[in-house]
Amino acid sequence: MTALVIAHRGASGYRPEHSRSAYELAIELGADAIEPDLVPTADGVLVLRHENEISGTTDVADHAEFRDRRTTKTVDGQRLTGWFTEDFTWDELSTLRTRERLPQLRPGSAAHDGEDPILRLEDLLGILDAAPRRVGLVAEVKHATYFAGIGLPMGPLVDDAIRTAGWRDDGRLTFECFEKGVLRDLGARGTGGRLVYLQEARGSAADEVASHGSAAGSYASERTDEALAALATEFDGISVDLGTLMAGADPVAVDDPTPVRSQVVDRAHAAGLAVYTWTLRPENRFLPAPLRRGGDVAAHGDWERWYTSVLRTGVDGVFADHADLAVRARSLVADATGGVGGRA
Repeated sequence: MTALVIAHRGASGYRPEHSRSAYELAIELGADAIEPDLVPTADGVLVLRHENEISGTTDVADHAEFRDRRTTKTVDGQRLTGWFTEDFTWDELSTLRTRERLPQLRPGSAAHDGEDPILRLEDLLGILDAAPRRVGLVAEVKHATYFAGIGLPMGPLVDDAIRTAGWRDDGRLTFECFEKGVLRDLGARGTGGRLVYLQEARGSAADEVASHGSAAGSYASERTDEALAALATEFDGISVDLGTLMAGADPVAVDDPTPVRSQVVDRAHAAGLAVYTWTLRPENRFLPAPLRRGGDVAAHGDWERWYTSVLRTGVDGVFADHADLAVRARSLVADATGGVGGRA
């Protein structure tokens, strides 16, 4: 089995996330698919931002004409202050420019602040259609319950954008969300593509909390054998954080052909679900303590050992900020095993 390398918000280790340059660079670096996050504008246009609160990823705070849009909201139980996409029209948002979200950690990317405008989903689909090779889309639908509550239901918006772009039956398409409801909606609409249920390590899905309050089941409770079997009747896969994927597993040497056992991968595969994991990052800040090198959190640690160990679990796809490094790790695993990936 060969794991897919999915460029997390584009080449976000090298360029401000969700920018045209990040997407185009990710394609150049060999990504098999691009992962955008989808949030709506006031007039129902799907734009590509990690969150609907955009003060950290755009220059909105520098626009005097939007100063009065700064506000405080509660989104999926989290209280946030800033500027929110749903308070702007697309024409207004199109005047903003992208910025690096982690400038202290990634100054090379921050050097490209202000170069690119915000993009719509349709813009990214155009980039993929123009790519020199076949590149997939793994689109994360954000905060579906919250947006439905303010009159911006994500299912119809996503379906309309996909249909208009001619991607409705395209085999390159995958949708993911931390809520099951909107995935079911997209399936019922015949939007097409694979449906992947994102799971946090802890907590509960926002749609479950909206329906059941304090009695809502947890993400962890949806990783039992029985729950995974039930998920497999509706969805194509699950996507979990690296901590959940690698729980109880120790990294192995880069040239060690030994498989790495992941309980989540083994049990989900047995239930008929694909498994994806997020997010591979090479900086010391994001690596397990034994794999950090030196005292600089921004410096790259022993990412090769970490990446190859993750791939050896047999995971079906990895999200990576640096697509080239994940592609390199996949080749190293193939070299070590004499095959083309982790476990078959």
